[in-house]
Amino acid sequence: MATVLKARALLLDMDGTLVNSDAVVERIWRRWAAEHGFDAEEVLAVAHGRQAHATLAELLPERPMAENYADNARMLAEETVDVEGVVAVPGAGRFLEAIVEGGVAHALVTSADLALSKARMGAAGLEYPAVRVTAENVGASKPDPEGFLKGAAELGVDPADCVVFEDSGAGIAAGCSAGMRVVGVGPRAHGHGATVCVADLSAVRVEVLGGGGVALYVG
Repeated sequence: MATVLKARALLLDMDGTLVNSDAVVERIWRRWAAEHGFDAEEVLAVAHGRQAHATLAELLPERPMAENYADNARMLAEETVDVEGVVAVPGAGRFLEAIVEGGVAHALVTSADLALSKARMGAAGLEYPAVRVTAENVGASKPDPEGFLKGAAELGVDPADCVVFEDSGAGIAAGCSAGMRVVGVGPRAHGHGATVCVADLSAVRVEVLGGGGVALYVG
């Protein structure tokens, strides 16, 4: 039986939620792991859902943050031009069409910067949301709730009236810390406290309600 969540706004992560960019992410981080003597699987276990500088700070706690930010910028540039294997998550196109056509308030909230998010959404053939919170707009990476709180503020909606769609532990923690309900998407979402989890967005049905609300039938 489907779980029904009612909301006034939806806040959407990108990588792993709308766009499957795992092929690129793994190429970039496996290369970094090899260059720095780390086990690639251990690196990938903490890399998803965060800005690269936050991952690097966890992996190399004694390293100056200036070096982490420099690596972050370099990796973003590499990822922006590498879209091989980037595809839409099943159901993402239909889901976005439903909320856009229904006039449902929504925002993209991603750890990618503006250029990377545009490149990946374009490569996946998905419409780029008019409201977005990207890496340039926040001072702290997920699992900090700043990005989701800014997204809610941009839409003029109370956090309690928002539903987050996320795939990673860091992203789910950010949504929960923001006081929002969270739909976990994909295999990485399980076990992190999401309100409900689905394999992909084909398991979500959208019903537009009166007064700017939306009902989500999840599962």
